Amino acid sequence: MRKILNGSIGLLLTCAALVAGAQGYPTKPVHMVVPYPAGGYYDLLARVIGAKLGETWGQPVVVENRVGANGMVGTDFVAKGAADGYTILMGGIGPFGISPSLYRKMAYDPVRDFAPVIHVASAPNVLVVHPSVTANSVKELIALALANPGKLTFSSAGSGSSQHLSGEMMKTMAGVNMTHVPYKGSAPSVTAVLGGQVSLLFGTMADVMAHIRAGKVRALAVTSAKRIPALPEVPTMVEAGIPGYEATAWFGVFAPAATPGDIVVKLNRDIARILEMPDVLARISLQGSAEIIGGSPEQYGSFVRAEIAKWAKVVKDSGAKVD
Repeated sequence: MRKILNGSIGLLLTCAALVAGAQGYPTKPVHMVVPYPAGGYYDLLARVIGAKLGETWGQPVVVENRVGANGMVGTDFVAKGAADGYTILMGGIGPFGISPSLYRKMAYDPVRDFAPVIHVASAPNVLVVHPSVTANSVKELIALALANPGKLTFSSAGSGSSQHLSGEMMKTMAGVNMTHVPYKGSAPSVTAVLGGQVSLLFGTMADVMAHIRAGKVRALAVTSAKRIPALPEVPTMVEAGIPGYEATAWFGVFAPAATPGDIVVKLNRDIARILEMPDVLARISLQGSAEIIGGSPEQYGSFVRAEIAKWAKVVKDSGAKVD
């Protein structure tokens, strides 16, 4: 009886210590890993949200760009990190939604190895072409591709990125043959289309908006279900002639799977408050083109699982491969 009693007391003390620790969290700097290079939308979200979390907590949030393998290097780093809330991830569609179907072997499992925290944002890609491409609409681009099989090229931030699979979806749904040219990150993929090394790109709003306005690329369509406020004159892919086409990139925060539930809840609540701040919305909404989501960890987990199933079908139907 004494052994049982002592064991029970020990368990209670351990639980109390865990609760106390969670209530005091954080007591030291928190590291937010971005699995893509600085300057992109992942990085922007991490730095804006991280700065506000630092103000809220009185503890700095250090943003780390751990780049490689289309986001899988940084994602795996967090998966194998300490599950104490001090290492978290700004993850998204590539390493969580697409890569599980595109790569035969991955060092992490996007469902088993992570605790979803909050769905931060979703944003469409924009189909842009270099001015030398003789197409002023998606229908004209399809006709050009059909007349020149394999000659039109499209860049991406890497195999398995939303830009890559947006192009693969177009190839499958429009029945055209275009050549994928992967780059290591968004910046070089945009540079390639600006310089005419590739014909077109399904770029993020953050990456291509300034170039569209400067006339350096021509926008033909957006990949969302509805037109976006920043480009009201640009049709959706459906309106442009590809029924059923929708490919939206998404972004959100994850923690290692064994992170205590109350820390996950605290992260969720604190980030949700930040996402309602007008100055934050002004910086991350991309002029109303990105949808700021929020919601519970459970909702985010369900969303991620649905995305894995969705992109598995796209990969299978398109025959997309790692280049």
